[in-house]
Amino acid sequence: MQITFLGTSSGVPTRSRNVSSVALRLPQRAEIWLFDCGEGTQHQLLRSDLRMSQIRRIFVTHMHGDHIFGLMGLLASCGLAGNVEEVDIYGPPDLDEYLKASRRYSQTRFAYPIRVHTVQPGTVFEDAEFTVKCLPLKHRVPAFGYRVEEKDRAGHFDVEKAKELGIPSGPVYGQLKRGDRVTLADGRTINGKDLCGSTEMGRKVIYCTDTVYCEAAVELAHDADVLIHEATFAHQEAEMAFQRLHSTSTMAAQVALAAQVKSLILTHFSPRYAPGNPVELHHLLDEARAIFPNTYLAKDFWTYEVPRRLASTLSAMT
Repeated sequence: MQITFLGTSSGVPTRSRNVSSVALRLPQRAEIWLFDCGEGTQHQLLRSDLRMSQIRRIFVTHMHGDHIFGLMGLLASCGLAGNVEEVDIYGPPDLDEYLKASRRYSQTRFAYPIRVHTVQPGTVFEDAEFTVKCLPLKHRVPAFGYRVEEKDRAGHFDVEKAKELGIPSGPVYGQLKRGDRVTLADGRTINGKDLCGSTEMGRKVIYCTDTVYCEAAVELAHDADVLIHEATFAHQEAEMAFQRLHSTSTMAAQVALAAQVKSLILTHFSPRYAPGNPVELHHLLDEARAIFPNTYLAKDFWTYEVPRRLASTLSAMT
């Protein structure tokens, strides 16, 4: 599971940072899930190592332009290329109307199915491997944060040990791989857990932007492996942050600390903190790390590999 940042600026792009978009790459299923799609996102994808043809789901936080203006262009390009099978899009109530109007007035036709899902607090997607949940955040328009949960996996099944025990291959191996107890034809009862390594705990990735500090963000991020949180302003601009319902670096760190996450990645930075200005981004990083030490600054095209935790490791830590 890899996170690639395609846009880390807020409001408007800069020379080094595009507006909001984050790609979650799922190598085990050759899929990419996008979170927000600001103007120019398709250009960022072309400049990255990601394959546009693997985009399968797009999650939109809210309807502000720096989070959605790249959506129609990306969908149209995917259609013209003819290499995308289908796309599911999740977002606020107005998202479906926005896409319908854009298609109507641009006379755009897609050669692949697109399904738009209006999200409500709770589970918005689930399959055998993943669950995606959302909660409303606190912004000037309806905005949602997303929580991606990877389901736990059984540990590696020791085939050689099973053979040594004289367990015949076949459907019984599947039961043992799941950790089930199986009674063999000769009367022996085998505990599948004894033939499997430590359970691989599912990873949890949280995406929260745009929002001022709120309890919903803490709830959404509880015990996450990675929290991606906006940090539009430095701490000294807290009054402006409250007025505009955006977060400071310290607000993001307070969410991470309260939620007991493993890592915090800051993004969605105001252009005012460009190099050479009185306050630069490294100052925001210092502010956040004073509260939550395991904090990183995102930058465009940075890829972060989400580490996997074993059940035995988790037990030792608690």
